Amino acid sequence: MTLATTSADTRRAKLHWRCRRGMRELDIVLEHFLREDFDALSKTEQADFERLLDQTDPDLVHWLTGQSEAPDAGLTRLVKRLSRILSSE
Repeated sequence: MTLATTSADTRRAKLHWRCRRGMRELDIVLEHFLREDFDALSKTEQADFERLLDQTDPDLVHWLTGQSEAPDAGLTRLVKRLSRILSSE
């Protein structure tokens, strides 16, 4: 195991923990996205996902349900992808 692998594993574990929210629906969507889509993101999109995880649960729910819009284009793109997961669950 290399240092890079260990670092990537640690990062993924931290992200997984941050996907655990106060709402089960958010847990499902965020964990699914991390598991299925995160690795295919560009570095910028990965950073956007980490910023998304910094947001409050109510903001995330409002964005995902279309009650309000995310504050910038990077988060908006992720919210659209996450919304598709939510609608398919």
